[in-house]
Amino acid sequence: MKDTRESRLLLVLLVAVAFALITVDIRGGDDSPLNGARDATASVLGPVESGVSGAVQPVADALRSLRESGTSGDRIRALEQQNVALKQQVSSSDLVDNRSTQLTRLLGAAGAGQYTVKSAEVVAIGAAQGFSWTVTIDIGSDDGIQRDMTVINGDGLVGRVTTVGPDTSTVLLASDPEFSVGTRLEDNGEVGFATGQGNGPMRVELLNGQAEVKPGDRMVTFGSQGDRPFVPGVPIGKVSKVENTPGQLTRTVLVQPYVHFTTLDLVGVVVEPPTGDPRYAVLPPKPAAH
Repeated sequence: MKDTRESRLLLVLLVAVAFALITVDIRGGDDSPLNGARDATASVLGPVESGVSGAVQPVADALRSLRESGTSGDRIRALEQQNVALKQQVSSSDLVDNRSTQLTRLLGAAGAGQYTVKSAEVVAIGAAQGFSWTVTIDIGSDDGIQRDMTVINGDGLVGRVTTVGPDTSTVLLASDPEFSVGTRLEDNGEVGFATGQGNGPMRVELLNGQAEVKPGDRMVTFGSQGDRPFVPGVPIGKVSKVENTPGQLTRTVLVQPYVHFTTLDLVGVVVEPPTGDPRYAVLPPKPAAH
């Protein structure tokens, strides 16, 4: 059958009729009033069957399985169970795909910065150690994790390890008001210190009060002595606002973090720092100017 407007309308009509018959036929069971009608309908629609059998076959299969599954209640329960199982399969597949994407991005960031990381899953959130913004990850001292190690994900800086147990660790997030990290601007290398502000952007005090900075400028970690608690070159975020502070010795900017702290799932703890400062190698390429 050619794919014409008339054939598509006929197909829609057949499918609609088929689903209507399913409802009536289930309730009737073996005494269904449609038992005779099915035979007559089959002979009338026989010439059409060869043209639309491929499209209508799923409906026919559904009708057959429903008639063979026992009582009406049993059939409905069986369909509900199949529906739940299919939803679980789809959800599980989506989770695996999402985790795979996160891991790929994490390994890409670690490779660009030459960081050796151990991946971990966020298993709890909350004020486990009295902090407002913390998460618990599922690796600890048995996995080589130590206090004051840098924690990253595929987007950038997540935080630092504060307490370590045998198989779990607590991470203080960069969004916490008590969090502080040294920063370096990409374009001119100006340094400063960033502090968290909860759900808001991070607040950065640049040491040079005359530093040239504008919205959109990118920032990475400056690094700590001995690479603890922060290794250098981890992306922090983009400047969203430059505050007007004339006469001040420092210059204040607000930075929107790359990391979404409320949706953390897979992270990496840096267990070996890079042999050299990666500077801005972990930042993604700048978009081409138009």
